[in-house]
Amino acid sequence: MRAACRVLQKLNHVRWSGPLHRVCIGVESVRISVESEIANEVRAQKDGSTAPWQYTAGVRTDGEARLVFSLNARNLSTESEAALNGQDDRAGPLVQYERRVASGNLMPGDKNQEEALRALQRLYDELVDTAPATGLDRPFVANSENSYASQGSWFWSRIIPRAQALMRGLYLYGGVGTGKTMLMDMFYEELPENWRKKRIHFHDFMLDVHGLLQRHRGMADPLEVVADDLSKEAILLCVDEFMVTDVADALILNRLFGHLFRKGTVLVTTSNRAPEKLYEGGLQRDLFLPFIATLKERCVVHEIGSLTDYRKLNTAENGFYFSGDGGDELLRERFHILTDGAMAVPTTVEVVMGRKLKVPFGVNGCAYFEFHELCEMPLGAADYFGLFNHFHTLALEDIPIFGGHNRVAAYRFVTLIDVMYEKKARFLCSAEADPVELFHRCVTVSDAPTHPRSSHSDEADICVDNELGFAKERTISRLTEMNSRPYLEEHAATRLGTRTQSTGG
Repeated sequence: MRAACRVLQKLNHVRWSGPLHRVCIGVESVRISVESEIANEVRAQKDGSTAPWQYTAGVRTDGEARLVFSLNARNLSTESEAALNGQDDRAGPLVQYERRVASGNLMPGDKNQEEALRALQRLYDELVDTAPATGLDRPFVANSENSYASQGSWFWSRIIPRAQALMRGLYLYGGVGTGKTMLMDMFYEELPENWRKKRIHFHDFMLDVHGLLQRHRGMADPLEVVADDLSKEAILLCVDEFMVTDVADALILNRLFGHLFRKGTVLVTTSNRAPEKLYEGGLQRDLFLPFIATLKERCVVHEIGSLTDYRKLNTAENGFYFSGDGGDELLRERFHILTDGAMAVPTTVEVVMGRKLKVPFGVNGCAYFEFHELCEMPLGAADYFGLFNHFHTLALEDIPIFGGHNRVAAYRFVTLIDVMYEKKARFLCSAEADPVELFHRCVTVSDAPTHPRSSHSDEADICVDNELGFAKERTISRLTEMNSRPYLEEHAATRLGTRTQSTGG
């Protein structure tokens, strides 16, 4: 790499960006692509033979001059080849995955995960390659002369073709526990921290959108103004758990993302459902269908077909989920231990936009609620996010089995678990049954009983709901993972700032 740099330093006005080192050269509009990195000092063989690098020049069909450096493997000396193998400068999610597996920090995945990683790696390479054109590598500073707009975006957008700024993102979907979020996070974390990127949960993203709409109400097209705000903050938008259940969200997504995509936003998202299955059976779904077409046009759709739920490989071992007789008493005892016996008292916290939430008992970052107080009240994701901004641990008493009679409460419980998982909060609970049994009456249309329901059986309370029928698998998986040692250790590190034993407070 340094040898290539020495050659390029002879040229004027060179701007480097990212591992692939695609650069543009002033008024000559020459693109230099260093497509194979040379990890060690590259020099000519001592015997005078050809240097282990070469270059070729050519002109593309668009008239752009091109100079390509590439390794000449046949001419690499033994010394240089050894140095190259020992000094790996590659970057990206696939490279990071290989390193983690090799070091033993991550168990090898299956071919489905590896195919998804290759798709993410391709997008990573393209993003790094076109960063000067898109402005991805120049952090946005609001109301500042140092903002993206003043740092040469006009210049770069005219040297590098506009088509590069309209690259397709990635829609990654599959069953629960197949590693979608982990893979997306690996992709996100490999890009420099100060680049214009944002990683957010879908619930949180829509809360931000509705908050911005409130701020810009009265404008001719408030959604365009919201999209402008969002695109200035982040060119790369990574959204976890894309799941549309709300009619208000469904009706604005197409116009919102239409504006975002036109402004160059690149979307990477995970979901349990294929795009065509989003908002299935929802109110006014015909108005939502154009968004599905837009999504499939602007994102490469990739399915992870793994049958393994990697979350369940770590069995629950810490006793935070209590079911059956005596579960409530055990929950209270464990809560008392986690709070070091401190007196829990009623308190009130501000959650969102001035709204207050009453906490029946709270102490030392731990909150205690009965199920009906959180899931049978008019609360939503915004309230739950606000709650976990104040508390790192929740004890929830008396979770019932879900069915037709408490369908709305089931939806709130699913949302609650999603928010807790996103915030890496610790969860203790007492429940009427184990996680699978809690949801066994919630089924999709295709799984619904075809024979008449009996008033003397559980089938009298069957909840036939496609969204809930799919979402329950994610919730069951997360309830299992949240009671595992690795999750609790991550909770201790991220929320408590310690590396304590996972059963500690």
